[in-house]
Amino acid sequence: MYTANASRGLPRHRSRYPAERYTRWALRALTASLVLATLWLVVAFHLRGQWMFALLFLVLGASLAIVFGKRQLMSHRYIFPALAGMGVFVIFPLLYTIGISFSNYSSSNLLSEERVRAQFLDRTYQAEGLAFDFRLYQDGGQTRLYLETPGAGLEGTRRLASMPLAEAGDGKPLAVRPVEAAPAGEALGLREVIARRDVLEGLTLVTPDGTELRMAGLRRFAPMLPRFESNPDGSLTDRRDGTTLTPDRETGFFVTEDGERLTPGWPVAVGLDNYAKIFTDPDIRGPFLQIFVWTFVFAGLTVAFTLAVGFVLASLLQWEQLRGKAIYRTLLILPYAVPAFISILIFKGMFNQHYGEINLILENVFGISPDWFTDPALARTMLLVVNTWLGYPYMLLLCMGLIQSIPRDLFEASAVDGGGPLTNMFRITLPLILKPLTPLLIAAFAFNFNNFVLIALLTGGKPDILGASTPAGTTDLLVSYTYRIAFQDAGQNFGLAAAIATLIFLMVVGLSLLNLRLSKVKV
Repeated sequence: MYTANASRGLPRHRSRYPAERYTRWALRALTASLVLATLWLVVAFHLRGQWMFALLFLVLGASLAIVFGKRQLMSHRYIFPALAGMGVFVIFPLLYTIGISFSNYSSSNLLSEERVRAQFLDRTYQAEGLAFDFRLYQDGGQTRLYLETPGAGLEGTRRLASMPLAEAGDGKPLAVRPVEAAPAGEALGLREVIARRDVLEGLTLVTPDGTELRMAGLRRFAPMLPRFESNPDGSLTDRRDGTTLTPDRETGFFVTEDGERLTPGWPVAVGLDNYAKIFTDPDIRGPFLQIFVWTFVFAGLTVAFTLAVGFVLASLLQWEQLRGKAIYRTLLILPYAVPAFISILIFKGMFNQHYGEINLILENVFGISPDWFTDPALARTMLLVVNTWLGYPYMLLLCMGLIQSIPRDLFEASAVDGGGPLTNMFRITLPLILKPLTPLLIAAFAFNFNNFVLIALLTGGKPDILGASTPAGTTDLLVSYTYRIAFQDAGQNFGLAAAIATLIFLMVVGLSLLNLRLSKVKV
């Protein structure tokens, strides 16, 4: 068989393994399709002015073509999907966030300069002159407009009727002609007018003298003229009063002659202004530093409390005289199996200041009813209590595993020397498990440093810090503070939020490097 194949000039594997050949063809076809799809995305983003996304997919498509096109890089094909996913979902968002932090990107500086200019040029105003009240009539199955100047019945009143609305297709102007009286029949109600609002807003009515009328309200047509006119130097002229709007490319706004900025604007580079604002603006620096300190205190106390509870419970579960250990382990670890958001919402109801079970018990036993959600100190205490409940099962599992690895001879020697349970706990157990536990404690600190879910679901960052120029609360962490600036503030200052997010990233990177060093991993 080999001889026959060789006489025909065919490689042996092509005849013996056709499935492999078809698989190779399918893989090549899939690779080509993915490359073409990424190139289409490159062109689409480039045409929309999103050059960063266009560059991302250009690099992704080129890498895909090179890795799957060269046989020498075959070993890299298996890891390429993971690297591509990390690049698209981790590295690119990080670089994009850092880039935004050096701009004035916000809800008022969101569009490109070309789109902002187009928005200004699309604005219209009602010209001085005739305005007509209108009504809709059904005439022989056709819908027509009847227009009448205000003050119907007085001398000099003008009455106009349009051709059928169906003749105004594809933006074609619709002619109106003078009439003596309103059409016979009953006019359509306001509900029908609202139902046809999109059609009416797209109409351009032309009177016999050439005046163009556009919809100026749910019951009115009037002469509508373009408000702004573009000048050769890039400025805009307001046709109502002759005011000139000059594009200020340092601030990203059109500015009037009096220095007033008109929105919307466009993003421009501002350098380190957002970072400087964090530390120099008193209305931002004060809340930021307060939230910064609370973030470290919250993460540190959470780790300390969860470790203390988990360590004590793990030590008790190792007590040989304790019966039913399996039941206790199951019950103590059970909170770890409940989704965190469910536990948080349950605690939110329990801490309710008026109807919560905790306040009902405190009021009946001690005669007090704490304001958990309005008093800053109590709100922070509540957060620590809830987070300790959520985090202690994790520490319990870690401590149980590490305590199992301690040689029993040490406890027997301690018993010979007269050591009791507390001596064993603090002189033997804790020192031996603390060193291997340190990297995990740092990881837990980093997790709680960015514990957004707890803050968002339990307190929302409130109570608010008085005098802050940005949304800031006494229970906010840096991550929730960043979220509120970006998505809950009226100005939605994405540039400032990105600067704070970049600082958070640098802090987490520092914690990660410390974790690796303590784990004795070479970096």
